[in-house]
Amino acid sequence: MTESLDIRPGDLTLAELRRIGRSAGRLALDPACRSGIDASAAVIARIVEAGDTAYGVTTGFGKLAQTRIPGDHLAELQLNLVRSHAAGVGDPLPASVVRLMLALKINNLAQGYSGVRYELVDALVRFFNSGLVPVVPAKGSVGASGDLAPLAHMTLALVGEGEIFIDGHAASAADALRAKGLTAIVLGPKDGLSLLNGTQASTAMALMALFDAEEIFAAAVVAGAMSVDAAKASDTPFDARIQRVRRHRGQAEIAAVYRRLIAGSRIRESHLACDRVQDPYSLRCQPQVMGACLDLLRQAAATLRDEANAVSDNPLVFADDGAVLSGGNFHAEPVAFAADTIALALAEIGALAERRIALLVDAATSGLPPFLVKDSGVHSGFMIAHVTAASLASENKSLAHPASVDSLPTSANQEDHVSMAAFAARRLAEMASNARGVVAIELLAAAQGIDFHAPMRSSVAIEQIKARLRALVPFYERDRALAPDIEAAIRFTREPLFVELMQDVLPTRGA
Repeated sequence: MTESLDIRPGDLTLAELRRIGRSAGRLALDPACRSGIDASAAVIARIVEAGDTAYGVTTGFGKLAQTRIPGDHLAELQLNLVRSHAAGVGDPLPASVVRLMLALKINNLAQGYSGVRYELVDALVRFFNSGLVPVVPAKGSVGASGDLAPLAHMTLALVGEGEIFIDGHAASAADALRAKGLTAIVLGPKDGLSLLNGTQASTAMALMALFDAEEIFAAAVVAGAMSVDAAKASDTPFDARIQRVRRHRGQAEIAAVYRRLIAGSRIRESHLACDRVQDPYSLRCQPQVMGACLDLLRQAAATLRDEANAVSDNPLVFADDGAVLSGGNFHAEPVAFAADTIALALAEIGALAERRIALLVDAATSGLPPFLVKDSGVHSGFMIAHVTAASLASENKSLAHPASVDSLPTSANQEDHVSMAAFAARRLAEMASNARGVVAIELLAAAQGIDFHAPMRSSVAIEQIKARLRALVPFYERDRALAPDIEAAIRFTREPLFVELMQDVLPTRGA
């Protein structure tokens, strides 16, 4: 039986969020949260009974907030909100993102500031545990009044409309619910609004990219260390004294990782007395660049952890004094900034790796055979593999342009500044794929370079990693199609050995 993850509303860790996003586990809601949920729902019930004015409960939405809704139309109001806002386009979001969206919504509502009924939150948990995944088009949110279109499509499935993935295939929501023995959710006052308001779609996409970025970062550090030995470069730039006077945490920690990886290398010992004074920046400045990337990932991780545990509904219900307050917690600017920060890190990780590949294939700078192959000329070796890496790194330069600086007013200028967080987060998946491809090519090139130094060997750590790679991809003796090798290396970057080598410095590991 699959182990359940207990949700303590507002207290999910990054490690737990990674577990939700990457596994098909189950959730269990802490029973202690029920009293808070019931108390805020009671406030909404009193407002409806008294006929008082409360945005989205007894009024229309957005620019229609001044329109009062008769009591006998309140249920219709919530359902119509969901239907009208399900206006997304594009391919469906990955199932992992949608499941994390749903878990984040549960975490949001269960904190008791939304005015929804406990029955709704409980139904969301049962839906999550059923393994069903709503079909949610990827495009359509500007990240201002929350991720309205994506969350509307998610909610549409819950009320028995729209489509749901069941066993990997799209089916009508009604049929999928019936197949799992579930009944469609019936929306009460404010339920639809609370399900649609919030940053859960953009936050889920950004979190999934963060988890990927950590893996890519770890593999890139290892690839960079391998390239140091492949190019017979110096490990002096990793000296702790150099890092200490610069004062940046990430730089010092990553330099220590490089020192650990290279320690004991016979290749390094073979050229201690060489006449090379300084290595190119892509080798020498790895602690400075990769350390800065690590600091950015840490900053983004802290923001996304806070947002994952935030209440981003509107209006908010404070049951202790019965206040219902309209604000702007649905504005996803923090998520947009975090996503743009991850984009910068991914772009630079790939850019630095591409420069090291270029160095290794150039006999004038590497001292290795041209394009890392014997009998170059007859054989082209890694020539076009580097071109592929350059194309991927170049794409990421364009994709790294900050999305958060853009804003188009919506809702007849009621929502006159938006965050573009959903796009900021969504484009990270492509950027991560690109960066992973560059790092995979560097791993192949660096392993090839080290093999040319035989019988001299690198460090124990690097030789073990190279042996794992060589079990998947043999030495490049003569020209062959490199695409299968690159795909194998890409899969290799997903193996846990890379993050295990630097578990102590990665922001979401054990957090």
